[in-house]
Amino acid sequence: MTDVLRRGRASLAFSFFTQGATFALLVTRIPAIQDRYGVSDALLPVFLAAVPILAGVGSVTTEQLVKRIRPSRLLRWAQPVVMLALLGVGSGGHLAELAVALGVFGLAVGALDASMNMLGVSLQRTYGRSIMLSFHAAYSLGGILGASLAWAGAHWHLALWVSYLPVVAVLLPATLVGSRWYVDGDPAPVADGTAEGAGGGVVFRVLLPLCLVMTFAYIGDSTVSNWSAKYLKDVLGSSEQLATVPYNVYMVTTLVGRAIGDFGVRRFGAVTVVRLGVLLAAVGFAVVAVAPGAWVGMAGFTLLGLGLCVLVPQTFAAAGRLFPGASDAAIARLNIFNYVGFLIGSPLVGALGDAWSYRGAMLVPMVLVLVTLVYARSFATRPDRYGGGHERPRTADVGQGSNGL
Repeated sequence: MTDVLRRGRASLAFSFFTQGATFALLVTRIPAIQDRYGVSDALLPVFLAAVPILAGVGSVTTEQLVKRIRPSRLLRWAQPVVMLALLGVGSGGHLAELAVALGVFGLAVGALDASMNMLGVSLQRTYGRSIMLSFHAAYSLGGILGASLAWAGAHWHLALWVSYLPVVAVLLPATLVGSRWYVDGDPAPVADGTAEGAGGGVVFRVLLPLCLVMTFAYIGDSTVSNWSAKYLKDVLGSSEQLATVPYNVYMVTTLVGRAIGDFGVRRFGAVTVVRLGVLLAAVGFAVVAVAPGAWVGMAGFTLLGLGLCVLVPQTFAAAGRLFPGASDAAIARLNIFNYVGFLIGSPLVGALGDAWSYRGAMLVPMVLVLVTLVYARSFATRPDRYGGGHERPRTADVGQGSNGL
C-alpha cells in the first residue's frame, strides 16, 4: 500500500503541475490570442468571463458524475481535453473556432479542477497528515514554467500553436501514463459531530464560510494577476520591463509558501497557518496600497504570495474534513467559488480604480481577505456541527497507519 500511495501522490502532483503550465500558457498569452482572432476590446471581457462561468458549470456537472464515475477516471480524460482545447485556441483562425475552443476549455477545466482536488483530499485523508499544499505547490511550479514558456514564445514572436504544440505533445502522453497510478479514496465514515446532514450529504449552510473564504482568496489572487503590472507602471512609476516582475515574484513566493506549508500545518495546525496567511496577505495589500515606489510595491506582492498561497489548498482540505462521507460533493460545490472570486476580483478592482483610486482599490481585497479570520475555526481538524470546533492534539495530525509516508 505504501508504494501505491507514493505513486498515486506523484502522479497526482504531476497532474497539478501540468494544469498549472496549461493554464498559464492560456492566460499569459491573452493579448496574442486577441490579436490572432481580431477580438475587440469590448468583446474580450465576454470571452474571458465565459471561461470561469463554464468552468463553474463543469464543476457542478462533476458533482453529479462522481456519483457514478470515480474522480480518477474523470481526471484521466478531462486533462487531455483541456490540453487539446488549449491547442485549439492556438491553431484556430475564426472567432467561432475560438469560442468553441474556449467553451470546451472552460467546461473541461471545471471538471479537472474539481476531480484533482477530490483526489488530493482523499489522498490526504489516507495519508493521515497534511499533504494538500504540496499538490498546489506543484501547480505553482507548473504555472512558473508555463509563464516562462509563454514569455519565450512572445519574445521570439512564435505563433501560438508553435508555442503550445511542443508542451501538449510532451505533457499529454505523460499525464495519460501517469493516470494509471491515480488513487481513489473511499468516503470516510461519518462520525458524531461532523457537519453531514441526516442523509450524509452536504449542508450548504455549513459549507458557506469556506465558500466565502475561497471567493475572497481568488479575489485577492485575481487582483495580483490582473492588476500588478498596471499598478506598478501607472501608480508607482516603474518601467514597463520592471512592471512584469511582480507577478513572477508572486508565483515564486506562492511556490515557496506551499512547499513548506504542509510542515506548518502538521506542526501548528491548519487554523494557525490560515490565520498567519491571512495576516501576511493583509499586510501585503497594505504595503502595496501605501508604497512610495516600485521596489516597496514588489515587497508587498511578495508578502501577498506567501499569505494567499495557503488559503485555497486548506479550504479544500477543510471541506473534506467537514463532510468526510460526502467530500467529493463538497469539493465540487466549493470549487465553483474559485470561479466566482475570479469573476468578481478583476472588474471590482478596475471599477474602484477608475472611480476612486487604484491605491484605495487595493484596500478592498485586503478587507475581504481579513474577513477570513472570522471563519478561521472552520479549518479546525475536528470541526463541530456548525463549522467551528477545536484542533486535534498535534501528535494526532500524523494519524495512525501512515507508515511514515
